[in-house]
Amino acid sequence: MTARSLRHRLFATGAVLAAGSLTLTACGSDGSSTGSAPNPSVSVNSAAPDNSLASLLPADVKSSGKLVVGSDASYAPNEFKDDKGNIVGMDVDLAEAIAAKLGLKAEVQNSKFTAIIPGIASNKFNVGMSSFTDSKQREQEVDMVTYFSAGTSVAVKAGNPDKINPDDLCGKKVAVQTGTVQADEIKDTRNPACKKAGKPTIPNDGHKYDLQTDVNTALFSGRDQVMMADSPVVDYAIKQSNGQLEKIGETYDTAPYGIVVAKGSPLGKAIQGALEALMADGTYKQILQKWGVEAGAIDTSVINGATS
Repeated sequence: MTARSLRHRLFATGAVLAAGSLTLTACGSDGSSTGSAPNPSVSVNSAAPDNSLASLLPADVKSSGKLVVGSDASYAPNEFKDDKGNIVGMDVDLAEAIAAKLGLKAEVQNSKFTAIIPGIASNKFNVGMSSFTDSKQREQEVDMVTYFSAGTSVAVKAGNPDKINPDDLCGKKVAVQTGTVQADEIKDTRNPACKKAGKPTIPNDGHKYDLQTDVNTALFSGRDQVMMADSPVVDYAIKQSNGQLEKIGETYDTAPYGIVVAKGSPLGKAIQGALEALMADGTYKQILQKWGVEAGAIDTSVINGATS
């Protein structure tokens, strides 16, 4: 699978639609809580190098003086391009702070999401930071250093003019990014449940777009009635919409994001240590607050912490 966020399912495939709705278990904030307003102009602490952490680096990474990071820059506020074409976002700031703590410079390279993990295997990238959710499936191939927590959220136009029920999207036009867990959820869970209940399915297993920015546009323009995405992405889109979008229902199916490194690489320990140092000195929280995603903060980082 190539989902941006591979997290365990809340529903068994073919689950019955009870009383006309597919009930979602809430694991995150409700629709009224989307964190603080993002302020990308805010500066954060400069991370000082830690020689003890730098000593954990693989020799080739240390000698290169840089940490090459693969990221799909279409997923605001985590990774996206600003109006000058620079790659910015929560993951970018964290990558730069981690690199600085390790005595390195971060070099963030834009990549198709599905090419990032293969790029680590081919040594094109040292790490992947692109809203990857830690999963047992991924841990078979790479190591994941946890650093954030996110779920799935649903958004519609403000006022919910089509009276969308987030628990029952049968027959609705739903926009999702290609290859994400939300796209899989429609195909594997929601539509089979719609069919079992004798209801129309979500057309085309969801309208799929290569870029999350196109998903947002599809909802803004009215081409689609609903969008589904990771919770910080939906929250950010709402904050940037000038009141044109709103979240409906609650965030569900919450799981940790992980920084991707090669399987068994000592780089995992170095990054984990750098993250925990940034958590301890407040830089980590500053970065999350800068992007308005502090609701996803975690207290400690682990390597390969997936439960499913």
